[in-house]
Amino acid sequence: MIEVKHPKLSVRKQCQLIGLNRSNLYYKAKEESPENIYLMRLLDEEYIRHPFKGVRRMVVYLRECGHWVNEKRTRRLLRLMGLEAVYPKRNLSKSNAAHKKYPYLLKDLDIIKANQVWCADITYGAPSLWNYRI
Repeated sequence: MIEVKHPKLSVRKQCQLIGLNRSNLYYKAKEESPENIYLMRLLDEEYIRHPFKGVRRMVVYLRECGHWVNEKRTRRLLRLMGLEAVYPKRNLSKSNAAHKKYPYLLKDLDIIKANQVWCADITYGAPSLWNYRI
């Protein structure tokens, strides 16, 4: 976007117009070291085998492989690769708005004697009957 040899606009003015610091214009990011690339390959292979491992367990894995690394370095490399441990995220208990909600039929019922209310539980496919007694 910026022409260094523009005939009318200086580099300073061009950077100012697009809202960019001039120091960012000249910055060249360093490439990862060969050691970090090797560690990234090890992390990727372990992530494919065990995607539930987080940063701390990856550090333990790398140390078992003979590479003395700390959490900060491992976290940075995993973020650079876009890897994140697979685990249950927040708000899993929110219900889906598209699912039908069944009313609770015993809401206003006074249960005062035995065998008045029965229930069937089919949670895991094996039905079991429960007798609620008061």
